[in-house]
Amino acid sequence: MIEQVIQGVPSTDGAGVKLLRVLHGPQMQRRLDPWLMLDYFSSDVPDDYLAGFPDHPHRGFETITIMLEGRMLHRDSRGNEGLLQAGDVQWMSAARGIVHSEMPQQAHGRLAGFQLWLNLPASHKMRDPQWRDINASLMPRWEDDNGGFLRLIAGNLPTQLGEFSCVTAHLPGPLEQKLSDPVIIHGELSVNQQTSGSLELPVSKGHNAFIYMIKDGLMIGEQALPGSSMAVLSPQTDCLDLRGKGAFLYVSAKPIGEPIAQMGPFVMNTRQELMQAVEDYQSGRLG
Repeated sequence: MIEQVIQGVPSTDGAGVKLLRVLHGPQMQRRLDPWLMLDYFSSDVPDDYLAGFPDHPHRGFETITIMLEGRMLHRDSRGNEGLLQAGDVQWMSAARGIVHSEMPQQAHGRLAGFQLWLNLPASHKMRDPQWRDINASLMPRWEDDNGGFLRLIAGNLPTQLGEFSCVTAHLPGPLEQKLSDPVIIHGELSVNQQTSGSLELPVSKGHNAFIYMIKDGLMIGEQALPGSSMAVLSPQTDCLDLRGKGAFLYVSAKPIGEPIAQMGPFVMNTRQELMQAVEDYQSGRLG
């Protein structure tokens, strides 16, 4: 079931925001196609996050920002603006190009969340950018009797998953993207599931899938996974057997199967396309 376990690497991005970079690099991007990056940020030290992510460009992919705690303000070159609060999600398809900023809106307290980068096929890389804020109330939610929960950000799940029952009327997850059919679940097991059976999450056939453990305490089958680590699931996995106690982010999607050429915030198919993206940005034609 588990092909590889990867520990997050401490890093900085933006104007010095401290974070853990979990999914990165050409080898892992090819293995987990179409996922390009996973960052996790979490700190109650203001100096770790206050400088935020000032104006920066993107082209050729989508960003998915999942806020767990705190507040983040998005502004972009197309006139969009939105305030993400705890539990909210932002989906932005940079496509042919956008310049945006993501700035914390607090001077103290914890700021925590994820950012995922999802690749676009060549046929969609140069389309018009799109943007959407998704309120936490729009995400289908499953609960058990012990305080555990699942939040479905993208994809579908059965209304009953072991001891977890869907407590909302709306399905599927509000982030719908038909190009690679992503599944994104944020959840937490609040009691040791070994005492009452495990949580079995279905894994979509043909998807590349992984799960990030926010803290120690969770197991896949009989294998304990350390906090701040990502478990890459083998292609043959059709069901994720999760047990223990702790919070996680589960992610999967259908691979695109195209060449990946990346230069910082630009992800295209060829080096020539990357050079064009840099030229467009420097000339003010991007975004």
